[in-house]
Amino acid sequence: MALGPRLDLRQSQSLVMTPQLQQAIKLLALSNLEIETFIGEALDANPLLDVGAAAPADSIEVPADQIPDERRTTLEGSSVDQLIGEGRGADDRPLDIDASALDRDRDTGDDAAWGADLRSGAGEEGPGIDERAASGSTLAEHLAAQVGAAARDPMIAGVARYIIGQLDEAGYLPLGLSEIAADLGIGIDEAGQGLALVQSLDPTGVGARTLSECIALQAREADRYDPIMARLIDNLDLLARGELGRLKRMCGVDDEDFADMLAELRGYDPKPGLRFGGEPGRAVTPDVLITPRAPIDGRPGGWDIALNQATLPRLIVNRSYYVELKGGSSDKSSRAWLSDKLADANWLIKALDQRQKTILKVAAELVKQQDGFFRHGVSHLKPLTLRTVAEAIGMHESTVSRVTSNKFLSCPRGTYELKYFFTSGVGSADGEGGASAESVKAAIRQLIDAEDPKAILSDDALVDLLKGKGFELARRTVAKYREAIGLGSSVQRRRQKVLAGAR
Repeated sequence: MALGPRLDLRQSQSLVMTPQLQQAIKLLALSNLEIETFIGEALDANPLLDVGAAAPADSIEVPADQIPDERRTTLEGSSVDQLIGEGRGADDRPLDIDASALDRDRDTGDDAAWGADLRSGAGEEGPGIDERAASGSTLAEHLAAQVGAAARDPMIAGVARYIIGQLDEAGYLPLGLSEIAADLGIGIDEAGQGLALVQSLDPTGVGARTLSECIALQAREADRYDPIMARLIDNLDLLARGELGRLKRMCGVDDEDFADMLAELRGYDPKPGLRFGGEPGRAVTPDVLITPRAPIDGRPGGWDIALNQATLPRLIVNRSYYVELKGGSSDKSSRAWLSDKLADANWLIKALDQRQKTILKVAAELVKQQDGFFRHGVSHLKPLTLRTVAEAIGMHESTVSRVTSNKFLSCPRGTYELKYFFTSGVGSADGEGGASAESVKAAIRQLIDAEDPKAILSDDALVDLLKGKGFELARRTVAKYREAIGLGSSVQRRRQKVLAGAR
């Protein structure tokens, strides 16, 4: 049988990410301030675009009687604009944030991932942006403010202040004791006392010279630095190389105990200094404004949700200028260029309009899902996922992820990032798991704030008290949340309250 060339006709389907579709996806992820910059660049590049008079603020109402059961918005228009209608395709998903990937990063012992869960404390009102911006002290300022109360010897206090000035942004000391002693003209013992003073300050772990020393300081503070844990910390290089079997044999523990030790290890912060910034807090401009409606017949009203139009210039197509340019164009290339600019202008206006509608729909669903938070505070914050919101409004999960990235919401309780309202759930006494991690942190903070200085609550006592509030948590989980909101162990809190009472 002779072989020869042949011609076959085949049909196939593929998703093509056009430049306009890519641009529409990019616009969703931008904040209002970033959109303002983008519009400025578009005005420079397209002569047919112009800034028109401010339009009435786009808004949507969430009636109070719809909040408990109704899970869909009433905004007119399609749930997904045709520009982003292909968002259900596989090519769209890699643009999402993969939460499981973050967990894998933590499992690999990545230093940056270890500290990702340590956030600022949350009171009943939640950690508003105003609070976080107001506490923008640097690491050096935070440590220096503690030296006076912790030091008895003025000379040692001076050594400690010198050491604080040498720390890097992660809180590590790049100098040895001999170098410090030579720089200050003191003995090694005095330099060691100054370093010990710095290492006793908050946050625990600052002043360490190696990663092992940093983790060991935190383990001692948590009263977990036994000989087995010390052996594990002294061999972090084996953990980094993944030699878990060899490390387990060196520690002499079984699989369950070794898993608990690794979980404890991941709870420590390898770079405690990164909790503090070296620059003043950046001003935050909210993208979405939420205001309560007036009560009706003594019952709570609904919510008005609007975009912050102060940061959104209104674009229009300058038709008269287009007609003038078209009338003066004689060659074909000029007319083609003008047509392209007109098409680009019309597309951009349409894409920005759809972006506003999409943000409003997502924000309205957030308010419906988290109505308890807006009315009563963080203790009523519910577990919520991107998928829940996406299914409720008929969009893809990746679209919701982009809408909630880099955007802030302003309400009577403060200013919050949209991502703040997506929290994991924790176990409850009734087995429903209906409480968010943020509400658990708020409950822990309330219990610790109300504790008697003469009867400091241990983590085991907190477990029992939280169980009475309906939270079914393990001691290690309570310790993790306590550390995440910046509260020390019972030993550290007792020491702090003794010092406070002595002043």
